[in-house]
Amino acid sequence: MTGDERTLNALRSAWWQRWPRRVAWVTMLWAVLYAGFGLACVLSGTSLLYHGGDSGASGLGWAVVAVGVLTTSVCGAVVLYGLRPGLRVMLWVACGLAGITAFSLLMDVITLMLGQGVDSWASAANKALAAVGAALLAATARSGRRPAGTAVRAPSAAPQFVQVAAWAGSLAFVPYAAMKLVWASGETFAGITGEEMLAVSERNGASGLFLTLESWGLDPTALLAVLGVFLLWGLVRPWGQVFPRWTLFLHGRRVPRWLPLAPALLGAATLAPYGVVGVGYLALATAGVVTMRRGDFHSSGDALLVSWIGMVAFAVYGIALTIAARSYWLRTRPAT
Repeated sequence: MTGDERTLNALRSAWWQRWPRRVAWVTMLWAVLYAGFGLACVLSGTSLLYHGGDSGASGLGWAVVAVGVLTTSVCGAVVLYGLRPGLRVMLWVACGLAGITAFSLLMDVITLMLGQGVDSWASAANKALAAVGAALLAATARSGRRPAGTAVRAPSAAPQFVQVAAWAGSLAFVPYAAMKLVWASGETFAGITGEEMLAVSERNGASGLFLTLESWGLDPTALLAVLGVFLLWGLVRPWGQVFPRWTLFLHGRRVPRWLPLAPALLGAATLAPYGVVGVGYLALATAGVVTMRRGDFHSSGDALLVSWIGMVAFAVYGIALTIAARSYWLRTRPAT
């Protein structure tokens, strides 16, 4: 090893030793902001938990304050004493709590993309802050681990089991996309016509772009499902790790790991629990244990049919996305 290489390794080692405290400082600043946000909502009487058409008072504001205070204390200890095993456990606990709070953030993002307003801006802001916090807390909890190395692995396909999961996640969206396209083409499904569905979308505040695509026979949510399937296969096939030819100047370069992993982790954290819990509720409704509201449909049976198609798609795709994201994470780690 030359003198320059030893100097570079020494600088890299010194930087890495300071990294846990640096990321802990950033996470602590987030925690102070998050606790302040929760306290402001509590003092102003703003609810962070939305219940259908009623966003009544809840204790979630105090829970936000508690997570913020806990994180501030733990990060302060990391800054003073370093990342001890007990502190790492508490960071992961706070990360899990923030992740649970960020649940359904993707649904708010999709709603905004389609031009409709979210049910509660305070609730949406809370989910966004919690998602940022979950990422920072995970980074802090892992900051004590040295990187595996700098060598880049060759692009590779996921194991057979992961690709089978990707096929399941893709095929789960076929009935969902078909149902949406039937309505977009003006036909009838589950007792409701395409014109009625278009009127429902317009009444719910859909954007002009959404309504235009619907009038052309293209359902925007079906198009989003296609993008989701594209992301899923990008995570399991080698082409998802290298920029393709049509990217011109980027052609042949490695795709940054965070580019596919960020939407994949957000989608998995939202759709998997949303779909699994939804399927459980629908099973109870089918068995007659709970009552299924008909909503915009003509009967509870029609609403149940449509809900089964949607929830099964979300659940299977969400689980497949979780498996694929983990595989991509492992396959794209720097080699030792």
